Amino acid sequence: MDILEVKDLSVKVEGKLILKGLNFSLKEGASHILFGPNGSGKTTLIGALMGLPEYEVTSGKILFQGTDITNASTDERAKLGMVVGFQNPPEITGVKLGDLLKLCLGKPVSDDFSPEELKQIEAFRLNSFLNRNVNLGFSGGERKRSEILQLIFLKPKLLLLDEPDSGVDVESLRMIASEIQRYVENSGSSALIITHKGDILDYIKAKYGCILLNGKFHCFTNPMRIYEDIKRLGYEECVSCRIRTDEGWRNNNGQRK
Repeated sequence: MDILEVKDLSVKVEGKLILKGLNFSLKEGASHILFGPNGSGKTTLIGALMGLPEYEVTSGKILFQGTDITNASTDERAKLGMVVGFQNPPEITGVKLGDLLKLCLGKPVSDDFSPEELKQIEAFRLNSFLNRNVNLGFSGGERKRSEILQLIFLKPKLLLLDEPDSGVDVESLRMIASEIQRYVENSGSSALIITHKGDILDYIKAKYGCILLNGKFHCFTNPMRIYEDIKRLGYEECVSCRIRTDEGWRNNNGQRK
């Protein structure tokens, strides 16, 4: 079953067409990997799916669990169970991480964390950060660990993650990936993980992957296979090679592989 379906989606940013007629779907209870170089439109896609106002949908539809949310506001999408993780989580002065985590859990800041919640916080190694301002003075890895924990505490149905493997150390990446994997497997929720380098694939299981290049999708196949081809050939040649392979298959068999 599909949790998200996108039909003929085109998106402009500041009057410039960035995404052109995209069609894809995300399976329920699975992690999906979206590869793409800088400037390919990955962040634009995340913003459009989440309904952020600077991303103008000019055509197409976005369906979430069968409901058309193309014109829904960001907070309406959040209430339905969609959350977004940004490439550079911001600092929030005057708000303690512990208080923000309690708000994510839907509990008063005066309440204590339950033993299970403290166990989850410990899994992210953030126990000593609870009384600190959110992300203030945090390293790149600490910021990402903090953000992913916040998102998981919201119990979303769909995680939209913009380069969670960017600017983090190996230990933090392993920790983040394993907790995302655990959440998806245990909750039946889904994740769309955008990556430029693909490092997160060393630590997370994903069945589905594709490339976003020049505002269009290419190469729907196993994400590890895409990752290896990108490392070997680069994005442009990887896409060109697969197009040539598909064309050869059609010429020889009269149908697409």
